[in-house]
Amino acid sequence: MTIIPEPNEPEYFLESFPRDTLPRYGWTERPTTLPPAAWTTETTHRDGQQGGLPLTTAQSLAIYDIQCAFTGASGAIRQAEFFVYRASDRAALEGALERYRSGAPIEPTTWIRATAKDVALIRSLGVRETGMLASASDYHTFHKFTPGGRNQAAQTYLDAVRVALEAGIRPRLHLEDATRAPLDFLRPFAEAALALAAPYGPALRPKFRLCDTMGLGLPYDDVALPRSIPRLIGVLRELGVPPEDLEFHPHNDTGLVVANCLAAVRAGCAVINGTLLGKGERTGNAPLEAVVLHLIGMGYFQEAQPAFPALNALVDLYAQMGEAIPPKYPLYGRDAHRTRAGVHADGLNKFWWMYAPFNVPAILGRPLEVSLTKDSGVAGLIFLIHQHMGLLLPKDDSRVQAVSAWLADEFDHGRQTSVEWEELQPVIDRAFAEVAISAD
Repeated sequence: MTIIPEPNEPEYFLESFPRDTLPRYGWTERPTTLPPAAWTTETTHRDGQQGGLPLTTAQSLAIYDIQCAFTGASGAIRQAEFFVYRASDRAALEGALERYRSGAPIEPTTWIRATAKDVALIRSLGVRETGMLASASDYHTFHKFTPGGRNQAAQTYLDAVRVALEAGIRPRLHLEDATRAPLDFLRPFAEAALALAAPYGPALRPKFRLCDTMGLGLPYDDVALPRSIPRLIGVLRELGVPPEDLEFHPHNDTGLVVANCLAAVRAGCAVINGTLLGKGERTGNAPLEAVVLHLIGMGYFQEAQPAFPALNALVDLYAQMGEAIPPKYPLYGRDAHRTRAGVHADGLNKFWWMYAPFNVPAILGRPLEVSLTKDSGVAGLIFLIHQHMGLLLPKDDSRVQAVSAWLADEFDHGRQTSVEWEELQPVIDRAFAEVAISAD
């Protein structure tokens, strides 16, 4: 009895899951608010440090070099921001600026508090743009300032904007805690900053970074402000702020960081600010490698794509620094593409696309892997032999059966940890040798 139509060929949905690149979005209707171009900016040297990365000048520059190797000619990361309060940070900034002037693709910028004193600190550093912390919620404006209040905060920020403009430095206003900020502050403050900068021309037009500081934003346009990321973006778009002058900077406290980034882009924000591999305060910043993966899926970076294998060097660097990413971290974690289930290993043996989201080895430069446990079965062993030795053996091969018996004995006697290739290889070598001797 036939109840399901049988195709002549399997349906792999190759328009959405192409074999040679990352998954693509099959838009039923492309959002009209999508910006014509989208990209990211990096804050490892600022928020990554703030979140606990202990960077020396050499490490800072190594990270900057990896960022540049990743982005290449794609434009995936256009700027990286640096602290300027310590000598080591200023040295890192100077080194990055030298590289940028020599052709590196990522422009170094700075991060300061929105005070005239901090602007004076960066006037001689050679940057063309600076981020300026402008806390926007009443949680901040009433409790950071003395006596406190919205107007005192706004005036402090605008005074700093004026000094930056007079110095020929483009201000990028970081609206901290925007997802808990009243529109009665956000809208008039943005209008005042735009008006203040208007006489200086388009080169110094202010940018606005909406910060979901506590990860409380939601990716929906049918929830109330200030939590709706699309509606927050819409507020600034309605003021005439173009997509390229809008940045979104979220944290991952409630687990929605990538979803909120994509919602921001869909709503008309061209720039996502975060860190490669998600390093940052508390639960971390937006992981830019994941954001860029989805931007490629949306249709961006088609002429030149970033070099995802370059980030394996960043994984190694963080491990050397004692700041290794979690084993199950998406895309680049040690176990991100490792299966321990026998049914999955069997699928990898028969048709490896079955348990791969895309061509992981080609695109990320990372292997599909199997760790052997009591649940891996013979299929996991066959996969490892094939992967490391190039031999595709049947399950009833005597050598496979001998090694499988050794594994069963390990787990029958209480072993709880998985068996990796490094431990398995000598067992396989012995089994192959014994079979060869008996054959003689």
